Amino acid sequence: MTSLKTAFSELKATPRMPTLFVGHGNPMNAIEDNEYSRTWRTIGDSLPVPNAILVVSAHWMTRGTTLVNVKSKPQTIHDFGGFPRKLFEQHYPAPGAPEMAHATIDLVRNHHLEADEEWGLDHGAWSVLIKMFPKADIPVYQLSLDLSKSLNQHFELAQELRALREKGVMIIGSGNIVHNLSALNPGAAPYDWAETFDQHIASRLEARDFGALSAVGALGQITRLAHPTAEHYLPLLYVAGVAHDEPLHFFNNSFDLGSISMRSFIMA
Repeated sequence: MTSLKTAFSELKATPRMPTLFVGHGNPMNAIEDNEYSRTWRTIGDSLPVPNAILVVSAHWMTRGTTLVNVKSKPQTIHDFGGFPRKLFEQHYPAPGAPEMAHATIDLVRNHHLEADEEWGLDHGAWSVLIKMFPKADIPVYQLSLDLSKSLNQHFELAQELRALREKGVMIIGSGNIVHNLSALNPGAAPYDWAETFDQHIASRLEARDFGALSAVGALGQITRLAHPTAEHYLPLLYVAGVAHDEPLHFFNNSFDLGSISMRSFIMA
């Protein structure tokens, strides 16, 4: 096997791959035909075929270390409860990307990454990919979210991953710009604080003011309501961190259940 010290440098250059942030929302989107899942399918049809997909999902959290899954056959993880049996019967048998995963570890020099052989594909990854790339024939691997890092540290780590896009890797962040499960209100309009936070993030993205994405604590209670915990926000920082000066396109610009923003975007 290629030495880890040369794993990244030996990857062949490719045209730059797009990067996406996907608001994944309810796991049921994986099996339902709705506005979100149909858009995922349409977006998937429009994308170039990458050598591998790196997913940074809200649902792989670690503390004190950042892990990169290197398994050749990652299992489908059903990391939820209380849903119909049909959802638990879903599997996404995409191959892993061990060589690309090791190259990712080799690439990052200012943050410590470690190889992991236990994780698979959590629903933040497969519930989107099963619609976007239903053939499950593109290698997929994941990077964990170290909850001990600050927002700015996550953004800085993401910037070190940018070169992967020129090596055939499509980087997908899967979370939600607003995510407050304790405030779910089916059939209701989004809360004022939810819309305020969502619009603030959208405006900073449009202005390419990516540094402001790490300073949302300044919004105080609005941020605390939009994200009682940070894990669904953090994947956004990874997509912003690997971005270049390139066009940004929003999709699925709506709220689900009053307190979940499904706003997503692609940069290419």
